[in-house]
Amino acid sequence: MKPTLRPLGTSSRRSPQRLSADTLVTTRLRDDAAPYPLIVESREAGLDLAMWARESRDFLDRALVRHGAVLLRGFRSDGANTLDEFVRASGSEPLPYTERSSPRDVVKGHVYTSTSHPSESEIFLHNEQSYNLGFPGRIQFHCVTPPAEGGATPIACTRRVLRELPVALVERFLASSYRYIRNFGGMGLGWRTAFQTDDMAEVERYCRANQIDHAWLDGGRLRTSQTRRCVARHPVSGELAWFNHATFFHVSTLPRRVVDTLRSTFGEDEMPNNTFYGNGAPIEDDTMATLRAAYERAKVAIPWQRGDCLVLDNILMAHGRESFRGDRNIVVAMSNPTRWADVAVDELPNGTRHGRGLGA
Repeated sequence: MKPTLRPLGTSSRRSPQRLSADTLVTTRLRDDAAPYPLIVESREAGLDLAMWARESRDFLDRALVRHGAVLLRGFRSDGANTLDEFVRASGSEPLPYTERSSPRDVVKGHVYTSTSHPSESEIFLHNEQSYNLGFPGRIQFHCVTPPAEGGATPIACTRRVLRELPVALVERFLASSYRYIRNFGGMGLGWRTAFQTDDMAEVERYCRANQIDHAWLDGGRLRTSQTRRCVARHPVSGELAWFNHATFFHVSTLPRRVVDTLRSTFGEDEMPNNTFYGNGAPIEDDTMATLRAAYERAKVAIPWQRGDCLVLDNILMAHGRESFRGDRNIVVAMSNPTRWADVAVDELPNGTRHGRGLGA
């Protein structure tokens, strides 16, 4: 018998639910009443994660659409091999990391380190590669070594983020989209790392194929500019989600000391990364503050245990990273290729109330 889902909002936090007479897992929500992630725990030591995923694929698919995030705990762990086998057993192939924005090392095939950013740096909530025309529909994390202190992975439901935003703000972004300008050379990843090539002509071909304006500057530096949508309709549930990098890449989202340094050194369109309205106009400070606050209200932090596997629907759930101390080895794989052309939303549904959040 296959596991069955409890309706969202029905609590099983204090008494783990046995899913069927012969199942090997239990499910529960967190003790703090957050509706995500759904925690699926093995009842049997050494239970193979890929084997369970292969038999429970429908359950996992439905759980992700409902909750956006599933935390698998207590299964047998074998590092990168575990994650690679799990992704394949779940019905997809691990995807390559293209148009890179974060430093990552290859662990095995298309399994990578989650990020090589310094441990003292927090990483703000974002949806993986939403700035690409094609992006992963899912992202999976596996804990090989938990950090000694800190290092939790915060997640946030982008359906909730969208509901909490003022309708006028959402409609402004729907009308204009947003523009992401990136300057390669100096700070941040170089273009050779981001595009995984030394061939300038190959970079130009990629940019043309992916609707990215580009210009070569003095010293072999590269500037790119791409205009992208902000709201996506989930391909299964039809729900709307705030799905973009407008907040993550905006210079003001960085720590204040970093912002001050960058703004004293570069123009707004010369930053390593920055975002604007689609027409090139700057995004107002109060708008950025509203966006960041909406993510923060939807945030739930996931502390890691050895062997954990966190699966996110990439449209429905943003993720980040807290600072940490000690060793931390989290590997990541992306899967389920999805295209903006299939999920883009250009206007809100009729009857949406202006001036208030979409949940009003």
